[in-house]
Amino acid sequence: MATNTFAQPAAPAYPQTRQGDVVEQKFGETIHDPYRWLENNVRSDKEVADWVERENAVTQTYLAQLPARDWFASNIRELTDFERFGLPHKAGHRYFYLRNAGLQNQAQLFVRDGLHGEPRLLLDPNTWAKDGATALDQWVPSPDGRHLAYSIQDGGSDWRSLKVVDVATGKLLPDEIHWVKESGIAWVGHEGFLYSRFPEPPKGQDFAAINYNHALYFHRLGTPQSTDELVYNSPDHRDWNHSAQVTSDGRYAVITTAIGTDARFQVHVIDLKQRGAKGWATRPLVTGFDHAWKLVDSMGTRLWFLTNWQAPRYRIVSIDLADPDPQWQEVLGQGTATLQQASIVGHRLIVSMLKDAATQAAIIDLKGKPMRGLALNGIGTASGFSGKPGDDETFYSFSSFNRPATVYRLNLKTGNSEIFAEPKLGFNPDDFTIEQRFYASKDGTKVPMFIVRSKAVVGKAVPTLLYGYGGFDIALTPGFSAARMAWLRAGGAFAMANLRGGGEYGAAWHDAGRLARKQNVFDDFIAAGEFLIREGITAKHGLAIQGGSNGGLLVGAVVNQRPDLFAAANPAVGVMDMLRFDQFTAGRYWVDDYGYPDKEADFRVLRAYSPYHNIHAGADYPAILVTTADTDDRVVPGHSFKYTAALQAAPLGPKPHLIRIETRAGHGAGKPTDKAIAESADVLAFLAAWSGLNVSGLKVGG
Repeated sequence: MATNTFAQPAAPAYPQTRQGDVVEQKFGETIHDPYRWLENNVRSDKEVADWVERENAVTQTYLAQLPARDWFASNIRELTDFERFGLPHKAGHRYFYLRNAGLQNQAQLFVRDGLHGEPRLLLDPNTWAKDGATALDQWVPSPDGRHLAYSIQDGGSDWRSLKVVDVATGKLLPDEIHWVKESGIAWVGHEGFLYSRFPEPPKGQDFAAINYNHALYFHRLGTPQSTDELVYNSPDHRDWNHSAQVTSDGRYAVITTAIGTDARFQVHVIDLKQRGAKGWATRPLVTGFDHAWKLVDSMGTRLWFLTNWQAPRYRIVSIDLADPDPQWQEVLGQGTATLQQASIVGHRLIVSMLKDAATQAAIIDLKGKPMRGLALNGIGTASGFSGKPGDDETFYSFSSFNRPATVYRLNLKTGNSEIFAEPKLGFNPDDFTIEQRFYASKDGTKVPMFIVRSKAVVGKAVPTLLYGYGGFDIALTPGFSAARMAWLRAGGAFAMANLRGGGEYGAAWHDAGRLARKQNVFDDFIAAGEFLIREGITAKHGLAIQGGSNGGLLVGAVVNQRPDLFAAANPAVGVMDMLRFDQFTAGRYWVDDYGYPDKEADFRVLRAYSPYHNIHAGADYPAILVTTADTDDRVVPGHSFKYTAALQAAPLGPKPHLIRIETRAGHGAGKPTDKAIAESADVLAFLAAWSGLNVSGLKVGG
């Protein structure tokens, strides 16, 4: 874990990439796009496929020379090899939960008859594909636990197929539904369920075509998809998306309509009790797309919601639909922490909040009166707390940077928590320290950052991996990663900055890092790197950075703006062409955070930081390993392809600028364990080589 005492392999000769002649005029500016052809589908365009093959060959040859590659692969595998459990879901007398024995490519779904019943394997995704790249996504049992509907993800794509299994026998029903995306599964009694889908895309455009005309359907068990009933759509607004939930008592279907990634929704309600007479008649509850509305549950004719209406950090309100003139009533007002989730369990509300990006939880009564707080195990993330009125139990998990998730059962009658499933670890969590520091960004804003290190290196400047995201109202919270733990074992430090644009502090924090204020996110991340160097946590040439998706954009942008600050960078599945992101699949949703490339004011902002368009020839760039996947139909791989081609064509100094393209994988979800370990080992070995993290002499296990 010393400084860099070995020589990195020299930058390789890059494959030749054809430059096209695409030139466009936008708002008086000439925009060159010589690699537009790399946007074509790698599965159908032979020239793009050939480019991918040549780039991967160069990258794999380079990575094979890195001395830390095998060490990281072995260490990450060893750190992944422990039994892991998901949160149980109770339906009828049955309990359903996920379990991975350790190194299985996909977690298996088990069921128990009763809490202490014998576990029985219900679904094993590991048998669905030879390469392990077909995954179980959502799974929702019917209220009585007789059937379970589930979605299947193949090769990392965002498209889903739905199937149904008979829980008692384990046999599949003939029901099968395709072209599902951006959907929940909401059972209507035991007769069928609501789901959302897009029309089937044009042939060959599965992974690139823009998605329009989302609609909500009802599928009745035992019938073909062609007979599914259209429940709700918006033919005059093809860009609206619709999803449904059914309250735990089965009384109401609540339809939430969104127009982008912003938490601004319309809400309609269907009284399922009157469906025989009125069909799928909807009643508007919230109109206008002004605020977030998240269903908590219902009791009788009263519904509870989380909302940021008149409360940027959220509050809980309720409404009685039986009232002739129903009015919203505040149940729990906005506090200093950001309210994240609420559920009605038994006859009380369990709420979880974020306080400086760490979870707090409490129990209150249905009128908002505090009953008691829930003690959690230090700085970390708690999730779960689901249930329904009348239940006397709930389950939740707690994890942190140094602790994988432990699942707890909370007895609401006694208030006691007991361990339902706890991982057996091959390391001591207490060997690592977690700090939260606040640093000043460029404009003086205080930004929180978690810093994780082995206690053995505290007080020393060590190679540090800095991670960020900063967008879409998403909060980064503490969680366990085998790859990050391997980095810590090697003697490095890990830092995670809670940048503006995220959801850590509610709407104001999000608004401060999007649209015309997006530069704040980059300033926050640059300031985080400067802080780590200034405080002696890492050396001047020891800082590696990483981010995925919107975080990949972040990494690409800050490398262009401050190439001198970073030793190595990994922009993963990033949005790199900010002038064309809205032309593919889900990109149209992102205008809420990024703006519209075809509006001049937004174009000026986007053009100023777009990673693809702002590579500075002649600057000395850090070592860069771009990562993406051929089936990413959320952030299409053309973003990374074009960005890499531009990097390789520019004179940017002697360090390597490579791309690693995974096959039969997508944006990240559903990736098999084997592929995840291999990718993490490659990335960390690359970052270690250029930030000075030396694993020579270390053994697996630290």
